[in-house]
Amino acid sequence: MRIVVVSGASSGIGFAAAERFARAGDRVYNLDVKPAETTVENVTWLATDVADWSAVEQAVTHVHDSHGQIDVVIANAGISIRRGVLDITVDDARRVVDVNLLGVLGLWQAAARHMVHRGEGVLLATASVNAHRGFPYYADYNATKAGIAALCRTFAMELSPAVQVVCVSPGAVLTPMQLAEYTPQMLDEVNARIPAGRHAQPEEIAEAFHYLASAQARFITGQELIIDGGETTGSLTSEFGTAISAKQGRR
Repeated sequence: MRIVVVSGASSGIGFAAAERFARAGDRVYNLDVKPAETTVENVTWLATDVADWSAVEQAVTHVHDSHGQIDVVIANAGISIRRGVLDITVDDARRVVDVNLLGVLGLWQAAARHMVHRGEGVLLATASVNAHRGFPYYADYNATKAGIAALCRTFAMELSPAVQVVCVSPGAVLTPMQLAEYTPQMLDEVNARIPAGRHAQPEEIAEAFHYLASAQARFITGQELIIDGGETTGSLTSEFGTAISAKQGRR
């Protein structure tokens, strides 16, 4: 049985990841500011704001002291505030950076200290394809996701071979956060530019995390795995995506 820590596991990708690892027999701890609406066996909620490094350190220490090890960490907690670059406020931007980027750095650092001492461990995180393009109305969010990819490379360089480090960059995923910010028409427009013709389900991203934490993926480190249904493959998706989707009857 592995000891797994997932931040932001009360909903969306984090919840799906926690459920996937728990279903495999692992002991999972959910670091989130609120509990999940649905209880999953072998998943324990620890009320934690990942922007508060002292709270994160306390939670990680509790998990480690309870089991003597931490095997896998998935730094997944993230927020977004849909605003144009001329309307972003300093308070909102700081909160996005504190949660999305510094929240990964703080959690990874706290867990890595135990992993390095033990000589093994896996650090994973949720980045985004938004790190690779100018995506309107999410400038601060996009910047934090690019920062996660940079953290991934740096942690891998410094902590290998003891600690494996990988980030996953999803494209459009049908999470509560996405559903809260997008109308049905906007969701259809996104689907139209994705070659796969749809959003991903959170469970599909969770499967990727589970694989990356497996023995079969040990040689993968310092890398970013993009899971986007082909959305970022090239100009085909942006210029001709709508026409292709309409031709194939996907709308």
